[in-house]
Amino acid sequence: MNNLIPNVIQLGWGGDNGWGTSIVQTIYMTFWPAIFGGILGLIFGVALVVTEPGGILENRIVFSIVDKVVSVFRAIPFIILLAFIAPFTQLIVGTQIGTTAALVPLSLGVFAFYARQVQVALESVDHGKIEAAQAIGATNWDIITNVYLREARSELVRVSTVTLISLVSLTAMAGAIGAGGLGNTAISYGYDRFNNDVTLVATILVLLFVLIIQVIGDFLAKKLNHQDR
Repeated sequence: MNNLIPNVIQLGWGGDNGWGTSIVQTIYMTFWPAIFGGILGLIFGVALVVTEPGGILENRIVFSIVDKVVSVFRAIPFIILLAFIAPFTQLIVGTQIGTTAALVPLSLGVFAFYARQVQVALESVDHGKIEAAQAIGATNWDIITNVYLREARSELVRVSTVTLISLVSLTAMAGAIGAGGLGNTAISYGYDRFNNDVTLVATILVLLFVLIIQVIGDFLAKKLNHQDR
């Protein structure tokens, strides 16, 4: 192994630059933005559906504002977003660099993408079921939780899987500019130093993250789909 991947072995498992540290940092930068960005994206996605023309809470002004906010954040490339919200990041976490600082742009970067995914998932719900719920006197909150979110739960798992995979890609990009994680290892200790074995192993580990998320997401989506039937 020392002959095949000497630089990988040299980095080791522990320490500030070890593989274990990089893996933990990648998980950290995936988990918390998934929570914060996921909640924000779900709220905005539901708002888009219920306030759109013909929605149960139709409101063209609110829909227009929410739609434009989501569109703006979707349109900004992540690298530019990192720089653009740097003062806001400084205000929130007290620094503009590092793994924790990356949580802010990662959350904002993923929320708009997820909001659009949620919007598409909820719009796939049979409108007849919504009308039936309204006919029996269900409140708007009941329709949102027991019709929209329940009926679309399998599709929501699928779009959540896609979003998590996209988020892993963003963590690698954030790592490439010093936020830590496997992206930082691949660039700083692999590509920049011509250590191809480090770059290769870091890439394989990122692909494993993606594969694990995909397998779990597909399993849950299929299970929920069968339960709905």
